[in-house]
Amino acid sequence: MSMRQPDQNRGPWLPEPSIAPTFAGQPARECSAVQFRKPSKPSGRAYLEERFRTAVARCAPAIVLPDLLPGDAPQGKNVVFGAGKAAAEMAAVANEHLKGRCEGLVVTRYGHTTPSSTGLVEVLEAGHPVPDERSVFGARRMLEIAEAVAPEDRVLFMFSGGGSALLCAPIDGVSVDQKKDLTQKLLRSGAPIEDINCVRKHLSAIKGGQLASRVTSGAELSTFLISDVVGDAPSDIASGPSIPMDPDPAAAIRVLRQYVGEPEPGLVEALRAAKRRRAPDHPVVVAASARTALAAIRTDLEADGWTVRMLGDDLQGDATRVGAEHAQLAVECRNEECPVALISGGELVVQVGNANGRGGPNLEYLTSLMLTLAGAEGIEALACDSDGIDGTEDNAGGYVNADSLQRLAALGLDPGALLKDNNTYACFDALGDLIVTGPTRTNVNDIRIILIDPRLPMA
Repeated sequence: MSMRQPDQNRGPWLPEPSIAPTFAGQPARECSAVQFRKPSKPSGRAYLEERFRTAVARCAPAIVLPDLLPGDAPQGKNVVFGAGKAAAEMAAVANEHLKGRCEGLVVTRYGHTTPSSTGLVEVLEAGHPVPDERSVFGARRMLEIAEAVAPEDRVLFMFSGGGSALLCAPIDGVSVDQKKDLTQKLLRSGAPIEDINCVRKHLSAIKGGQLASRVTSGAELSTFLISDVVGDAPSDIASGPSIPMDPDPAAAIRVLRQYVGEPEPGLVEALRAAKRRRAPDHPVVVAASARTALAAIRTDLEADGWTVRMLGDDLQGDATRVGAEHAQLAVECRNEECPVALISGGELVVQVGNANGRGGPNLEYLTSLMLTLAGAEGIEALACDSDGIDGTEDNAGGYVNADSLQRLAALGLDPGALLKDNNTYACFDALGDLIVTGPTRTNVNDIRIILIDPRLPMA
């Protein structure tokens, strides 16, 4: 995005996102004699997990936000509004670095508060990925505070991934239970997140710029975002509570028809009748995104002698399909002259056939990758969600290597059947290869790393 500014402390920026390339027919890259004399490249689960944790740390609000915040004090006070898995940490950074009085309200997921002080900025925990009564309370309270902002105040909106569920204020004619039901159905449908957010915005009295539209005093506004969406469109991050939006209720109705079924006539009428005010235009900054994380990974891997292939920060689609495709690419890379690392970001989805299944997009991706590789030597991979939560379980993701399939067979587990049943958590739990980080308090979506070096032993 044009508004994203490079930060010299976060490594070089990546080239423009691209669709995953096919390497067949491309000339192999040559390695220097020095590289060939190295006994091995750093690898193994601990190495991959360290690359993931380092990349996530580079996207922390405490790293990416301070230099972007205003350096002067407003005539009145700073009013901070926020929602998302990084919202509490973003509020703490605002409280520490903003000059003048700082107050407001942010809503985050249960367990995602921060040990750092947020001062007079209140932190409220609420339900995610399905909103609950605290999501409703927080949204209504935030709208009330916005309407009371004075002209001399400065308003800072701070949103990250997860904010869509955490703020729930249905439009007239739609109940909270209706919105929760639709959210659950959309999440299980495999619909792309931008389509889900299209419905969320049109059903909401706070998303799609409606929060900012309540600030009618003429106060100074600015928005700071940590992006978990492909393409980093500000209107899609937390469904854009502060971002101007041109309403298109017909688009929301089309999404519902495609992924949920024919909506009730009353719901269609409510969508078409909703009155929306346009949010004021104001500065918007994307402080961190998948590119920030992938740039850090690339820098580290290249420093350790890996030839890095970027598959893009914008990958979408079914996790099982993409996992199989990446396995094929990894096999092709075995013909390279140098040890190769494939890295990618974006957001994959799961087709939920078993609502009681345990697992998420990263584990389904890894299981499909493992099955397609069929034990190919010298290939290992990590796939994790940067927020620390893959689906609804306690893990960020997992790890596989050439032995994973054989070890599962020895344990009497059928990964193909578990994948089909949306129960991939059982595979990695049995292997001891779940990666558990706890809440990271940031969110730039999925991070995937595949290392290919068939000539060298894996650590």
